[in-house]
Amino acid sequence: MLPRFLIKALKWPVSLTVKSKLVPQDPIKELGLDPAKPVVYAFKTGSASDLLAVRRLCFALALPDPLTPLRIGGQELPRCLYLDQPVALLTRKRRSGNFRDALAQLLTALRADKTQDIQLLPVSLFWGREPGHENPSLLGSILSDYDSPSWLRKAAIILRYGRDNFVRFARPVSLRTLLDDRAAEDDHLAHKLTRVARVHFARQRLVMTGPRLPDRDSMLAALLKTEPMKKAIADDAKAHKESIEQAEKRANQYLQEIAAKFSPGFIRFLDRLLGWIWNRIYKGIKVSNAEVVRQLAHDGHEIVYVPCHRSHMDYLLLSYVIYQQGMVPPHIAAGVNLNFFPAGPMFRRGGAFFIRRSFKGNKLYSTVFREYLYSLFQKGYSVKYFTEGGRSRTGRLLPPKTGMLAMTVQSLLRSSDRPISLVPVYIGYEHVMEVGSYLKELRGNSKEKESGWQAFKSTVAALRQDFGQGFVNFGQPIALSQYLTEQVPDWRDYEDSDSKPHWLTPLVNRLGDDMLTRINDAAALNGVTLTSLALLCAERRTLSREVLQSQLDLLLALAKEAPYSANVTLPEQDGKALLDQVLKGDKFLVSSDGLGELVSLDETQAIAMTYYRNNILHLYMLPSLLARLLLAGAKPHRQLCEDVLALYPLLKAELFMGLDEAALPDYINAILHAFANQGLVELQGELWQVVDSQHPGHRKLWLLSGVVEESMQRYAIVLTLLRSPEALGRSELENRAQAVAERLSALFGIHAPEFFDKKLIASLTSTLRDAELVELGEQSELLPTQKALLLDDMVLRLLATEVADTIRNVLCQQPKA
Repeated sequence: MLPRFLIKALKWPVSLTVKSKLVPQDPIKELGLDPAKPVVYAFKTGSASDLLAVRRLCFALALPDPLTPLRIGGQELPRCLYLDQPVALLTRKRRSGNFRDALAQLLTALRADKTQDIQLLPVSLFWGREPGHENPSLLGSILSDYDSPSWLRKAAIILRYGRDNFVRFARPVSLRTLLDDRAAEDDHLAHKLTRVARVHFARQRLVMTGPRLPDRDSMLAALLKTEPMKKAIADDAKAHKESIEQAEKRANQYLQEIAAKFSPGFIRFLDRLLGWIWNRIYKGIKVSNAEVVRQLAHDGHEIVYVPCHRSHMDYLLLSYVIYQQGMVPPHIAAGVNLNFFPAGPMFRRGGAFFIRRSFKGNKLYSTVFREYLYSLFQKGYSVKYFTEGGRSRTGRLLPPKTGMLAMTVQSLLRSSDRPISLVPVYIGYEHVMEVGSYLKELRGNSKEKESGWQAFKSTVAALRQDFGQGFVNFGQPIALSQYLTEQVPDWRDYEDSDSKPHWLTPLVNRLGDDMLTRINDAAALNGVTLTSLALLCAERRTLSREVLQSQLDLLLALAKEAPYSANVTLPEQDGKALLDQVLKGDKFLVSSDGLGELVSLDETQAIAMTYYRNNILHLYMLPSLLARLLLAGAKPHRQLCEDVLALYPLLKAELFMGLDEAALPDYINAILHAFANQGLVELQGELWQVVDSQHPGHRKLWLLSGVVEESMQRYAIVLTLLRSPEALGRSELENRAQAVAERLSALFGIHAPEFFDKKLIASLTSTLRDAELVELGEQSELLPTQKALLLDDMVLRLLATEVADTIRNVLCQQPKA
């Protein structure tokens, strides 16, 4: 136990100079800590300042006071265990703490009383989170917190980093479980746990601070000397008929353009700055499933974050969240368009490395970038890149750009010593500041070039707005080695060479799709997205406040009773509270008549709200399809499953839905029972049928059925075009489909900008081939299969009669392009 006089003497100085941040923020819930069971704290070093900092947090969490001894069976036992004591002032020799002996006492007490359990709670403290340098300066060596510092060094560390103290609670260890699972003697088990604890604290430090920082110039110079780089330089010199020195100079210029200049001090500055900004513009940032990522990092995995891309805010928000969650901010692949003054140098110090939009044909640049990325993995840095390539202008996920994924796989092929895990991340907002500019771009306006002045204006404008809440959900990771083994069992036999393996391209295409489906699996529902979804299904985009509130309750109930994915997060409020919160903003119109309040969207708002609806469209597509099928007539469960399975390949490809087709019948069954629980349908014998049209549930089901409307119309257009008397090639089919979709949009007031997006139509024609709904004719024309004709008939029956007739009539009038 530390001397009481020392703790008393330091109590007030520590309270005045130290400000601690807790990771995770709710350890009792996130780590499964049981406050009813005795708790013993395990520390790396026996430090009075560390103990006092942790003590304040324990009081806030209603955990036992670390200064109070543990009493079991009338015996007084140590409450705190320390691996090391602080080193003496004039020496750096490590001195052992009480960990092993105290642990042996605890285990002996548990053997004597088999009804008791003790939770061993590892606690790590990080002052300033300095990783240190491979070749530290004198000041860096003095302030480094890698060792158990003397009291003088610790005083210097607290004076400099006292306001940047992170306290990390790890998952508690049940000593009773360890005893029951092992027949070892107390001394042996205590010795083994001491070794395990030393490894644990070393890994925690690596997770929190990252590897020691190399000298940037020395690292880049070493990269130029690697064998792949030397060969690429020689090939480039030969191709340009230049000297090796000239080609090497060009390679060095590429490296300088690309490489980050990571600065822990700048990260701490950004942490304070962004914390102030987020508190001004957001009502909160909700984070989900971060403990899974922390555990991967603790287990020695190289983490590659693969988030969706909604806004320029994503770069800063995700890195800020990762830092706050007790992990090192990743190195970020950023478009070279962001490398403008003053943002470029700032981003670079925050860990950004810059990549050109395209470097096809430039083998030297490709090699330089690949070698730099490989060096990041080798040194143990986490990396972040957006596999969509750019920001989504519609709120939907964009088809994956697989270049960075391919380089990640190639890095694993070169060295598989350290496992790589890809972590999908869903980022969502109640307000995206660029939505207005996105809509202008979709109307044909050119994209505004990024500049320092534009960034300044955007920042000032953002500080005046209310962005609601932000959401960062970490999805289910993909262990890359395991993924490769499942897809290409003999991948380890591949020997690194200049040529890439033949299986790489199809593999990364599947991997890209899988990453996007896992991003969607971790979606966050919120009031704005749900309200947009409900209103855009209504006629004239208007509902009474009571009906809208009831529809929100239905959408929440479906998400709870028939969950799309275990990683989807839901708001805690009910429909009324959500609507009250949403209507405080300016996204929806509220008016009153003699019967009450109406909530609506004007045409401009409706177009903007499709962006937020599209964030969660995939979650309600199958419930909506089932609603539409049931409104068309009563059906047995088997028929409903067959109809859904017929359309699911198209929906899955369009929206990156991750539901396994084998599990669809169970999911459909869950939706139907949720419908029944909400009073929308009834089971009559073997038939599921809609409640009477006078029943309120009928109106709810009809509104829900509108979610799938636009997709069904697009499918009907393309499938019906395939029936044209003259066979159509792919390009001609897509051009005609776009023209018909534009006509339909004008006739029926369809406001989604992506409804007639040619890229979406092109993706649909590709899916038709993959699903064997079309086959190629002798002149490469697309010919419908019998399966496609039957599907077209079904889709047309699901559309409103007026819409279906319009599609048939407009198609008949279409001239050949």
